[in-house]
Amino acid sequence: MTEPDVQPDVQPDVRTDAAREALARGPLVDGHNDLAWALRLTRDYSVEGLETPGDGPPLHTSVDRLRRGGVGAQFWSVFAETDLAGGDAVRYTLEQVDAVHRLVARYPGTFELAWSADDVRRAWRAGRIASLLGAEGGHSIGGSLGVLRVLRGLGVRYLTLTHNATTDWADSATDAPRHGGLAPFGVEVVAELNRLGMLVDLSHVAAATMHAALDMTTAPVVFSHSGCRAVTDHPRNVPDDVLRRLAGNGGVVMVAFVPPFVHAGYAAWRAGDRAAPPPRVTVDDVADHVEHAARVAGVAHVGLGSDYDGFAAFPEGMEDVTGFARLLDRLAERGWSADDLAALAGGNVLRVLDAADAAAG
Repeated sequence: MTEPDVQPDVQPDVRTDAAREALARGPLVDGHNDLAWALRLTRDYSVEGLETPGDGPPLHTSVDRLRRGGVGAQFWSVFAETDLAGGDAVRYTLEQVDAVHRLVARYPGTFELAWSADDVRRAWRAGRIASLLGAEGGHSIGGSLGVLRVLRGLGVRYLTLTHNATTDWADSATDAPRHGGLAPFGVEVVAELNRLGMLVDLSHVAAATMHAALDMTTAPVVFSHSGCRAVTDHPRNVPDDVLRRLAGNGGVVMVAFVPPFVHAGYAAWRAGDRAAPPPRVTVDDVADHVEHAARVAGVAHVGLGSDYDGFAAFPEGMEDVTGFARLLDRLAERGWSADDLAALAGGNVLRVLDAADAAAG
């Protein structure tokens, strides 16, 4: 028999008045967390024992740490490895969806499934962490718009057009291009995402794919977990010419906390022989990306997309999901107002969800 879902009175670990006020205004929405995949790798998809860090295999995510980080809404990634294709990729993705649904059912005092921005706001007001899903990689639909529609019916709110490999219909940032951005079926996928009210997620895709999607989408896009290429020249990051297009599109780049995306020295170390210790990566490196995106795209077009439980190491002081609080405090110390922190934390991406629903038809 499982333990009841008892919620302790855990408050966010923020110290600054601006961060505290921002978290009181609305939910902090994280664009990308790979807990479902980590549960598959380490716990055979068991959702037991996640109240605290516990004694099992290490995870970046637990109920108490989400509360301490101030997280009010979470996009849980549902992911299949890129060497899977067709039905195998679809099956793995559905297993991930099932894991998230079981997580929410296991901790009803903590989590609540959310299908819309209004659901997120309602769950947050009730003291729960709104749970949304995002499918990471276009291969997850197995080349079928029917599968895409099924995922939407299961609560998946975004599709990342590629993962690390180019698909039959979209070019990836970390693989050889084949389509000059989007193939004809990729154009169909973006149109169907718009029709369904699902967000077009441009993390992981090539710059040509970013521009092709922005050229045709009828709704705002997101980058669920990316950095700024002008700050760290990594192919997973977003070039300034794309950032500048977000204002006209209404979209949001959700800044990732992944060390090789936010620190050029770490990226070089990881690409080398790794004989020496890695360079230090700190909260300031993440803050630099947030501030660059805000300067180029505008404060209204920046959010947070951590990628916790999707990478081994994170910046000092941000080693787990409590790190959101540290980042908000650091930005407040740099002069960010409560208004701007509230927009960054969740207000911007909730606007995008509202706009996607309004554009659907």
